[in-house]
Amino acid sequence: MKLLPERTAYRLFDFIADRLWSRRGAQVRQLEKNLLRVLGKDTPEAQLRAMSRRAMRSALRQYCEQFRIPTWSRERIMDSVDFPPEDIGRLKEALASGRGVIMALGHTGNYDHAGVWLVNFMGEGFTTVAEHLKPESVAEKFLDYRRGLGMEVLPHDGGPSVFGTLARRLRAGKGVALVADRDLSASGAQVTMFGEATRIAAGPAALAVQTGAVLLPVQLWYPSYGRMSIRVRPEIPVPAEGKRPEKVAVMCQQLADNYAAGIAAHPADWHMMQKFFLADLDPAKAPRAKPEPAESTSSSAEEAS
Repeated sequence: MKLLPERTAYRLFDFIADRLWSRRGAQVRQLEKNLLRVLGKDTPEAQLRAMSRRAMRSALRQYCEQFRIPTWSRERIMDSVDFPPEDIGRLKEALASGRGVIMALGHTGNYDHAGVWLVNFMGEGFTTVAEHLKPESVAEKFLDYRRGLGMEVLPHDGGPSVFGTLARRLRAGKGVALVADRDLSASGAQVTMFGEATRIAAGPAALAVQTGAVLLPVQLWYPSYGRMSIRVRPEIPVPAEGKRPEKVAVMCQQLADNYAAGIAAHPADWHMMQKFFLADLDPAKAPRAKPEPAESTSSSAEEAS
C-alpha cells in the first residue's frame, strides 16, 4: 500500500468504502441514524444516503493514510495541514502558558494525521489514550504505530493510573490529546447534542478542573485528499463557582457544543458508526434532552477515551 501512487491508493480505499456502503450493514445503518440527527429528521432518504456514502469514504481514508503517513517527509506533513493563523496563535499561547494543554477531539477527520503534525509543530511528543483493541496482536501493532509517530499512548482500560499519569503530564506543562466525544465506559457526562441526550467522556473537563490545564476543543475535517483542516477553538474555562462535579458538567456541555458545531459544518467527516445517542442505546431509559438554542453550537475523566 505504501508503494502505490497516492491517487491510486485513495481510489482503492474509496472503492472499498463504496462496496461496504452498498451492503447496508449494521454500521452503515447506524451511521445514517446518527447523521439523521445532524441533517434533520426530515432529510430525504436520497440525501441521507449520499451523505453516508461520503462518510464511509471519509472513514476509510483514515486507513489509507495510516499506511502512508509514516513514509511522509516532515515537509509533506507540515504542508498537508490547513491551520488558520489565529488558531495556531491560540495553540502556541496555550503551550507557552506552562499550565499544560488538553486538546479535546471527536471522531472526525484523521486523528493520526493531526497528531503527527502536532508532534512536528511542538518539537516533542504528546500523551494520548487509546481504546484497547482485540486481539492483543492487533492492539500492540496499533499502539506501536502511534508510538512510532511520536505519541505516548496509554491504555483506556488502565484504571485510575491513566488519569493520574495524564494529570502529571499536564502539571509538567505537557500536551495531552483525547478523543472524547463518545463515552466508552457508560459513566461519562450526559450532555445534549442535536437536541438529544448522549454521553461524552468527562476526562478532558475533569483534568482541567483538577490541574488547571488549558482545555481546547479541536475540530478536524478533510478539505481534500491528502490534506487535513484543523481548528482550535477558544479555551473552555473552569467555572469560578460550583462543586467539582458541577464544574465538570458545565464544561462537558460546552465541549459537546463545540463537537456539534464541527460535526454540523462537516457531517461527512464524522465517523460515528456506533450507537451514540441514548435513545438508540436504551430507548426505555433515554431521557429526551431539551432542544439546544441555535447559538449554543457556536459557543464554544476520570474516563478519557
